[in-house]
Formats: sequence, structure tokens, C-alpha cells
Amino acid sequence: MSRTFRQAASVGAAALLLASCGATGFDPDLRGWMPGALTTADAAARAAPRPQPDDRGVITFPTYQVVVARNGDTVSTVASRLGIDAARLAQHNALPANAPLAAGQTLVLSQRVTGGGAAAGGAASGAVADPFAGQPARQAAPAAASAPKPPASPANPAQHVVASGETAWSIARKYDVSVQDLATWNGLPVSMTLRVGQRLIVPVAGQKAPDPAVVTTAPGTGSPTPRPPSAAQPLPSETTIPAAEPGPKAPATDLGATRTAASTGGRFQMPVSGSIIRVYEKGKNDGIDISATAGTAVKAAGRGTVAAVTTDTSGAPIVVVRHDGNLMTVYTGLDALDIAKGDSVSAGQSIGTAGRGGFVHFEVRQGFDSVDPEKYLN
Repeated sequence: MSRTFRQAASVGAAALLLASCGATGFDPDLRGWMPGALTTADAAARAAPRPQPDDRGVITFPTYQVVVARNGDTVSTVASRLGIDAARLAQHNALPANAPLAAGQTLVLSQRVTGGGAAAGGAASGAVADPFAGQPARQAAPAAASAPKPPASPANPAQHVVASGETAWSIARKYDVSVQDLATWNGLPVSMTLRVGQRLIVPVAGQKAPDPAVVTTAPGTGSPTPRPPSAAQPLPSETTIPAAEPGPKAPATDLGATRTAASTGGRFQMPVSGSIIRVYEKGKNDGIDISATAGTAVKAAGRGTVAAVTTDTSGAPIVVVRHDGNLMTVYTGLDALDIAKGDSVSAGQSIGTAGRGGFVHFEVRQGFDSVDPEKYLN
């Protein structure tokens, strides 16, 4: 590094330090040197902090009062603490009297209460202390020094009663406040859930944020992030069918219309009452598929012993019953089972229930070879 460069850097640093010294001492305000990087616009646009409650949790505004819930509170315990009617308080806030309340949640009182003192560690007025109090004031411009200050007035936040379809975002947009301030003032949960009839305190808005449409930024400094859009009107009412609603029952079918003449006079009975929706094909379908709604009882086709209970690749049970004459019957597409390996079963005895697939797969095997089950069904 050359000697000339070191001298120039030293002179520049000294000039910066001298420029930042004023009547109040050292104050390196660099906002003018870094346009757009340091700004207090967002902080100024935030609402004032919610006033601190008294020792009973009550915050008093000029025209109404609210109470801030504590851990373990219900509407009834709050009413008892304040000496007011629990049913009236619950109705005023669209809640049941025994409804549990989250710590920090607010209720609007249906009547004024008196008494109470300032809570420990906080001022009842909710005023924000000036962090620069006690420091000598900067020398103001002559025009600003002569301008009179506006008279102070007590904050009286508005109330809003939640209507059907409204959200925290639409309400915040309606009153031109941030949704974070709305949640903080009312103790809303993280999910921002609201209920119809709930009474909300509308925070006292701060300075309005600059309109992104009219803000001009220097090239290369980026553009202000626009506020996300939100609905100003309540959402439309919608009627949806619950996902858990049971499906329609399968129509009764004539088994004679779906079975061949050769299927009569066999030694086995149908494991479920339903239509044969897929027939036996050697090497492609080693049994038959019988339609069955979920929960239908699946019965043993004949007397025998449960030789095996296992599962398929999807985890659905497979039951194998051994019969006389070196015959075996196989049942799949089941859900719950009523038998276990080694059990003796009689013809028509329930071995389980049909699963949600809509059918039961049934096989008849001579030894280990599959045969057409319809030739064995009566």
C-alpha cells in the first residue's frame, strides 16, 4: 500500500468522524450515505404497543374495557375475578361460559368494572419510554422550532365484531393495520383462527407506510416489497361434503346372472354375497373377484382348518383354509380377521371382514395348482 493512499484514507476517516459530531456528541447517522439500506419506515408504520393491564388483567379505554386472560383461565374464572356475570360476558364474546382461554387472549367486557391497580413491572397507561430522554436536544431548524406541537389525545381503539367468512388478514386490511399488530393486541393464536361474533380490538395505527407505487428507487438499490393482497370482503359461504361420509351401498345383484350353469351343485359356498366381477383365467387370475363393500363379513367356503395367515405386499391379510380331498381355499382383500392359524372353521363361519378395495379375491387350489372356483361353488 503506497504512502499516498494511507494518507488519503486517514484524512477521509477524520472527515467522517468530524461530520458525525454535533451538539449531542458522536452520532454516526449513515442513512444518507446508504439510500434504501437503513430506514425506519416499517417501524413507524407499526401500531403503538397495547397498554399494560392492571393487577386483575383489565385494560381501560375511554369508552370500554377489556380483560387479558391468564394461564388456566376460562370465561367463568375471569368473570368471578372481576365480579361480573359469566353468562353475560360469554355471550358478549360469542363463547361458552366454560370455554378455556389462552394466556394473553382478550375479552371485551360487557360492563365497566372499577378498582384494580397497576400491574407489577408495567405502566397501566402503556406509554413507551423515550430512549433519548435526558440528552441535550439537537439544534433544530428555525422553521421547525416555531411549529406548534399537536395536542395529545387518549387512544380509544375501535372494536370489530367478526362476521362469517372474515379472516385476520381481511380485517387488518380493512382498518389499515398490520396483521401482526392485530394478533398482538388481541392475543390471537399462531393459526390466526377467528370465530364468528368474536370482538377484536383494532390497534391504534402508526404512521402510514410509503405507497410502493409512488416510491422511486435509485438504480441497483432494489424495489420496495409490495404488501400481499388480501380480501377486503368476507369469503363466500361454501357447503362441502365431509370426507368421512360413507359411500353409497352396492346394489343387490342376482348371482345367477353372473355365474355359469356348471357352478351349481358344488361343495363350497360363496364367501360373500356379491357379483363375480372378474372370472378365473389360468395364469392371469388364479381365482375370482367378488364385489363386496368394506366391512362385509367374509365366511369360510367350507369346513376345514386354517392352514396359514399371512399378508400381501400392501399389508392386507391372506387366509388359507385346508379342506378334505387335498383342496385349499384362499381369501384376500380382507381387513380385520376373526380367526388365527390352526383354528377349525365350519362352512359359513366368519373369518374376517372385507377391506376397502371393493371386492374379495377367492381361490380354490387342488394341492398347489389353482382351479376354477366356480366349478366348486353351490
